[in-house]
Amino acid sequence: MVEPIISFKDFGFQYDSQSEPTLKHINLDIFPGEKVLLAGPSGSGKSTLGRCINGLIPQSYPGEITGSATVAGHDIKDSSIFELSFSVGTVLQDPDSQFVGLSVKEDIAFSLENDERSQTEMRAATKKWAERLDLKPLLDHSPQGISGGQKQRVAMAGVLIDESNILLFDEPLASLDPASGKASIELIDHLARQQNLTVVIIEHRLEDVLQRPIDRLVVLKDGEIVGNDKPSAILKDSLMQQLGLREPLYLSALQLAGVKLADCENIDSVETVAGDNIESALQRWTAGVTLQEPALPTDPLLTLKNLNFSYNRNQPVIDGLNLTINRGDMLSLVGRNGTGKSTLSNLITGFLKLDGGAMKLEGQDLMQLSVKERADHIGYILQDPNQMISKAMIFDEVAAGLRLRGLTDEEVEHQVNGTLKVCGLYEFRHWPISALSFGQKKRVTIAAILVLNPEMIILDEPTAGQDLRHYTEMMNFLEKLNREQRVTIMLITHDMHLMLEYTQRAVVLADGGVLMDARPADVLTNEAVIEKAALAKTSLFTLAERYHLPSALDFVAKFVQTEREVRSHE
Repeated sequence: MVEPIISFKDFGFQYDSQSEPTLKHINLDIFPGEKVLLAGPSGSGKSTLGRCINGLIPQSYPGEITGSATVAGHDIKDSSIFELSFSVGTVLQDPDSQFVGLSVKEDIAFSLENDERSQTEMRAATKKWAERLDLKPLLDHSPQGISGGQKQRVAMAGVLIDESNILLFDEPLASLDPASGKASIELIDHLARQQNLTVVIIEHRLEDVLQRPIDRLVVLKDGEIVGNDKPSAILKDSLMQQLGLREPLYLSALQLAGVKLADCENIDSVETVAGDNIESALQRWTAGVTLQEPALPTDPLLTLKNLNFSYNRNQPVIDGLNLTINRGDMLSLVGRNGTGKSTLSNLITGFLKLDGGAMKLEGQDLMQLSVKERADHIGYILQDPNQMISKAMIFDEVAAGLRLRGLTDEEVEHQVNGTLKVCGLYEFRHWPISALSFGQKKRVTIAAILVLNPEMIILDEPTAGQDLRHYTEMMNFLEKLNREQRVTIMLITHDMHLMLEYTQRAVVLADGGVLMDARPADVLTNEAVIEKAALAKTSLFTLAERYHLPSALDFVAKFVQTEREVRSHE
């Protein structure tokens, strides 16, 4: 009988900083060669369970352990991180927190250097993984100076190079463009099969992970395991919906069309899902929905003309870019990693200085305004929340801007508490920020900007690390802010469904300029743009094509419209 390589027996864990246990009665065996996906709402204990597997608990995060847990034969109570590192390689949710090298190639080779490998071995292995993860042009760059998606791939290379028996990925897709995310999932799957690795993936983006087969889906809620089975069995029970998690979009569409998932087969992939009445049900539903054309804003707010910028004179990042953003727009800024999305935002907000071109906000020259003066009009929420946080406590972080504006304590408390409720943070208002997950920290930084009521908000990957409940809560609030107060919102995102569901306009960057500026559904049906900008069709398009619907574009548009109508009545 094969023994589990990871085993938890009636396991519990309570952080020293918390009054209640985060994990309770965990019973879980993971066997050699298995690929397991851990899912659950924010705060359910997924990351804590991951920290137990790689030894960060109890070594770096002290607390009280009950029950037992073994990893590769080591009892985690008595094993050091160093001992477990020979068996477990980890790609963290926040790549910056695991960089140690001054250059990308140094960081990739770091674990081999620790193992006293020869220079020849290190160079060969570094070259191999840099090529596999498309990092060769970045080898001499600082890991802190590259884009979020590139950082994630560098972190992956630094783990994969060591070829440990167990690989743990904590939200590996959070910062990747769709094409890179798909490539990463395919790479993880290839490694797992070719080298018989045990892989544990912690991820909210269930649909993206399920692009390749998963042996088991383990679902947590409130620190306990509430689902542990093959993905198809859990998806048929609609457990993800019940827990407020986003199920794969094609399953939502099937149910909207009246298809019973219990009557379907192979439902864990849009490429394989099958049933007797699927095609007729989809065609009836599509024919019964009438598309409405919403009126789009036309009053210019921010005008960008012939912008130019480069970090290196020989390699322009922004090259002759022209774009007009209207008052009341809710738009997505998309494109492959490193194409200049965050750079453009830093130019607009003044963190970077233009090499050439003009930027005007309602006719006012932005170049004449300081960073602080621009911030009165344009709020910018960074991709990494740790770069924005300056206070120890949640309430104080959200209140900081209002206090700088001289509001009374009563006014500050009223506005901060209202914003915290909207962002799902009110119950944590007296918590230290250090006790929060990455996703919770993200919501704190969003709240700190929202409370200031700017005319325009730029959000860099606003939903990364968020479960569906918090994702929907935040996006509904932004949508309401946009609709009722005409606040202009620009979302830098790799989430194609977010682009479809919540924005009426998609601006695609490539080669330093605007490749396409159109409705999101039009963008995602343009094969040339998808390939050039590293985008991806959602599973809705694949479903429509597989079942021969007259127009995949119309089907997706009708699905998005129906979901918006449902949200508006909730």
